[in-house]
Amino acid sequence: MTTTREAGDAPAILALADGRVFRGQAFGARTTVVGEVVFNTAMAGYQEIVTDPSYRGQLVCLTVPEVGNVGCNPEDRESIRFGAEGLIVRALSPVVSNWRATTSLSEMLSSRGVPGIAEIDTRALTRHLREQGAVMGALSTDGTEPEALVARAKAAGSMEGRGLAHEVSTRESYAWSEPTWHTTAAPADVHVVVVDFGVKLNILRHLADRGARVTVVPSTTDADAILALRPDGVLLSNGPGDPAALHDVIANVAALLGRAVTLPVFGICLGHQLLSLALGGRTYKLPFGHHGGNHPVRDDMHRAVRITSQNHGFAVDARSLDGAGGARVTHVNLFDDTVAGLRLNDRPLFGVQYHPEASPGPHDASGLFDDFLAAVRGYAARPVS
Repeated sequence: MTTTREAGDAPAILALADGRVFRGQAFGARTTVVGEVVFNTAMAGYQEIVTDPSYRGQLVCLTVPEVGNVGCNPEDRESIRFGAEGLIVRALSPVVSNWRATTSLSEMLSSRGVPGIAEIDTRALTRHLREQGAVMGALSTDGTEPEALVARAKAAGSMEGRGLAHEVSTRESYAWSEPTWHTTAAPADVHVVVVDFGVKLNILRHLADRGARVTVVPSTTDADAILALRPDGVLLSNGPGDPAALHDVIANVAALLGRAVTLPVFGICLGHQLLSLALGGRTYKLPFGHHGGNHPVRDDMHRAVRITSQNHGFAVDARSLDGAGGARVTHVNLFDDTVAGLRLNDRPLFGVQYHPEASPGPHDASGLFDDFLAAVRGYAARPVS
């Protein structure tokens, strides 16, 4: 059972598998959780980060010095049920001041069963992760002793080999029509099927903004079931974990690509990795991943550099794309030259290793949804024999 904890009313401990221990103050839920510790460099958007299903199995350290000052609200959550296992911050604001706020960060975390730790040196933790790579950790706000927490962190398995998408996917198909909170949805004239591997709600909102009738289906949905819905386009969503562990999904995506060669397909983050694997490519684990809203990406398609929102721990091996179904790299992360996007030369299929829907982050790449919907409308208008 979990209960609300306000920052300062109880101690909290973060223990890493390598033996390093950080002591701070508890907030959020009273519990103990284990996960991979990663850092996120975004300057805003803590609610969207915590509620992003791509953080399943991870404890998120925010590098921004203070969080919580604008509270939380229902419109800005990225998932109703899933997200980060725990939150690590330098300072939690004692005051909530924003006209859209309906609850505090601590109360929101408690309602989701998520613990938080404040008043630790997040700079030291971030430097440690930069030097050592992402490590497993245990976060406790219920009084568990440090030695026991280190042991739990050591016993936890790596994120490699963990196919977590099925854990955060919807169990039933559903329709979506809600636009972004400040926008009115355009009249729907095309049908997009979104395969949910941990989809962020803002992806669905952006599709509705642009006049798509959206059907969200479970991660286990096979090619026959997707095509039976008569989509004009398919979007493979973001999600958590190791893409190479999702053998059933890779087979389903490969079957879809083989059966519907002119159907537009767009992959975002995990969806991009699954596209690559279905085409015969390979993925690998990054040392500490890409998590933040300030990643510059070179877009070779439009001859531009865009600042992007990113959240992933795995990447596509560029060398593996040589000869992989006609795929070519179209976007490059300028921090480390990793693959940030691909497309096929002879069909409307493309993917990006970042978040065009942002939430949080810059809106530089939101035009990718326009590109996708243009391809979708082109497919819908094709002559049918």
